[in-house]
Amino acid sequence: MNDHAAQSSVWSRVGGLLLAGLIGVVYGAVATIGHRQSIELGGVSIPWGLVAGLLGVAALLLGIRLVAGGRWAAAAAAVGVIAIVALLSLPGPGGSVLIASGLVGTAWSIGPALVAVLVVAWPSLPQRRRPLAAVPASSGDASPAP
Repeated sequence: MNDHAAQSSVWSRVGGLLLAGLIGVVYGAVATIGHRQSIELGGVSIPWGLVAGLLGVAALLLGIRLVAGGRWAAAAAAVGVIAIVALLSLPGPGGSVLIASGLVGTAWSIGPALVAVLVVAWPSLPQRRRPLAAVPASSGDASPAP
């Protein structure tokens, strides 16, 4: 491989990692805004925004890992999600917060990092091997049983 092709390969990988990180930042910001959504069923508050956000983080990271073929892109997206969740957990200039204290806020602050560790650290599955196609027997080898 010549130097130009090697540099192109390095830059395409760096660009892919940056894109994965940016996608993680965007998803993390959107999910942080919606994580407090809940629905009342029979007097019980179900935090569907938290559940959807955590499932979305898992789907995003797993999808990136499967499509990109490795842990690095999934790790870059995870860093993006975790960084924006950490940033948005800080109080704003007026003292308002997007991630309020409480069970749902704590679960959202910690949950994406736990999901990221599971997805990125999960061992790679071995490649499935296709069975060899049956080789047709030649006409002179054996005769079929009666």
